[in-house]
Amino acid sequence: MDLKAYIEENNISIASLSKETGLPYTTVSELVNGKKSLGKCSAETVYRLAKGLQTTVEGLLLSEGGSTFSDRFSLDRKQSLFLSKKLWDENVYCGMKMENRNVTFPQTKTILEGVNVSGVSLDDITAIMNMRDAWKYILQSLDEKLDLSYICKLNSFIARNEALEWGVLRYGSIGISGTDYKPPVPIKESVESDIRRIVCTYDTATSRALELFCYITYNQLFWDGNKRTALTAANKLLVSNGCGILTIKDRDMESFNALLRTMYDTGINTDLKHFLYSNAIQGLEL
Repeated sequence: MDLKAYIEENNISIASLSKETGLPYTTVSELVNGKKSLGKCSAETVYRLAKGLQTTVEGLLLSEGGSTFSDRFSLDRKQSLFLSKKLWDENVYCGMKMENRNVTFPQTKTILEGVNVSGVSLDDITAIMNMRDAWKYILQSLDEKLDLSYICKLNSFIARNEALEWGVLRYGSIGISGTDYKPPVPIKESVESDIRRIVCTYDTATSRALELFCYITYNQLFWDGNKRTALTAANKLLVSNGCGILTIKDRDMESFNALLRTMYDTGINTDLKHFLYSNAIQGLEL
């Protein structure tokens, strides 16, 4: 039963529901008439609607078809930390392969353990250690608010000594190899609003993490390290909520890159999100 059926069953008009919930008439009207999705609304909006209709938030979301990406894992904090410490070296390696860096997993693991490895460039070693520091920051700040400031902090670790500047939004134009797509220069106020909408919407942590990953990657918010920043930001959200870790394995990297180019070319991230959901979220089978 969708939102329109809900108000019909309860014999409530759009105007009266607007008054009951304190939400603008246009907002309620767009939701009832399918012009706007509950999944794109803030948690406060969904909560007010559920209360006004005398139902639960979960019931209201399910009435619209629910989240596309349900949480596959439900871990407590101890389990999430265990998983993160178990897989973070694999995630750092994933970040290296996303950037086509010439380094193997055993080499990555050895470097993370503080042992020198011959045949690996200084630039690659720096990139590995930078992503290590980003992961250390995540594990020390799981309860901190995930917003633009936090994401900039992640980039300040990841792109340190690699980019024109790091930890700040890009203020000039860039291109992306393999596509004609030219991401616009990000505007701070718009980015803050977009990230708040993604992170604070009343949807599963998994859905929000996948959307955040695609948003940062597509918009190329920073001078460099965008995919790695997107990966760590998504994982901050997943780990904080006990929903596993997003890591793309070697065997899936070619398919990932193809879908990434499709997103750049079309502006549509649906196929990429479905691919990541099916192939890249790892957890503990309890």
